[in-house]
Amino acid sequence: MGRKEKIARSIVRAITEINEVRKRPGSPLASILALFSTLFSLYHLVLRKIRPADFAKLRRHHWDINDNNYVQSFQQEDGYEAREPPLKAIGDMGFSGSTFYSTADQKYLVKSLPRHSEHSFFSEDLLTPYVQYMASHPRALLVRICDFLAATGPSIGRVLRSAPSHHIVMDNIMHGREEAKRKGEADWENWDLKPASYFYPERDIAGGALTSEATKKQLADEFHDKIVLRREQAEDFFSSLEQDTRLLAEHNAVDYSLFLVRMKAPHQDAAPMRPRQTESDPATVPARPPSGPPTLPSWRTGVASADGKHIFRASILDFFWAKHKVRAKAMTILIKLWNVLISRHGDMSITTTPDEYRQRFLRMCREIVEIIDD
Repeated sequence: MGRKEKIARSIVRAITEINEVRKRPGSPLASILALFSTLFSLYHLVLRKIRPADFAKLRRHHWDINDNNYVQSFQQEDGYEAREPPLKAIGDMGFSGSTFYSTADQKYLVKSLPRHSEHSFFSEDLLTPYVQYMASHPRALLVRICDFLAATGPSIGRVLRSAPSHHIVMDNIMHGREEAKRKGEADWENWDLKPASYFYPERDIAGGALTSEATKKQLADEFHDKIVLRREQAEDFFSSLEQDTRLLAEHNAVDYSLFLVRMKAPHQDAAPMRPRQTESDPATVPARPPSGPPTLPSWRTGVASADGKHIFRASILDFFWAKHKVRAKAMTILIKLWNVLISRHGDMSITTTPDEYRQRFLRMCREIVEIIDD
């Protein structure tokens, strides 16, 4: 069993043992062997849930996620053609060293948070405000975090950092893509959007000649098109963005992104749009909406564009970089020295102020929207 498989097994065990006491070995020898296995494991860390009651309340009472269905997504079933493992690694994500896993049913993603500055910010600063905010803002664009896992107890793997010590379980707004592909529908497009006007060393130093194309591809995408919305739809979208980013700015978060998904609307189902509709009106989504957890049509499940050509989903991701953390302070000092001594490129997205990043982020989001007045 490889590294990623062992990490996945640790995650699955933490999720599926809800409300259960871990079985104790039946003999002293078995207990000693289990202890040594834990202590000397490089990748299979013992994970526990952080604030499980808070996340369970969000799932049950605010997001209408059934406990049994949630756990079932992390268990292997015979129904899948290839009998896939319950968690599948889907690659490294960007420069943070994070890895992503997807459940076999594509409903949830698990992202590792290997940097202390990121998981400590979430657990110590943002977790309580996030839980309270998501409970009172059911249509928020902030990604829905369903669980937060952390390594517990001593082990060599934890000391050597051979396996991530923290993970978040997230709602997957790409849920339904594989089913659409099996039906022969056009593949979905997606973009991970951040303000492009910031200084990105990989792109801006020597015109990017010093960095490989693979590295540059990990930078933020650019959306060279428009989301065509009616004014009511656009105002709902902008209002959610304003409120969500205000929470992030108040807690010093920067460098978050807008994850945008676009799919073609099925022509056979695209009925003429009625005027004066908002995203909360079920008629804004064609008769066969994209697969997704049950809820009113929203930016999670799909909002139909005003021209009837596309259905969009959107979510705010990666809000774990905080300006007051040591790593962020060190990077800020380095970039200031770079601008003084070498070249005036300005701030990076991780060294700017939270309010300034928020304004550029909101401007970017407004620029990709085209409003149609009825």
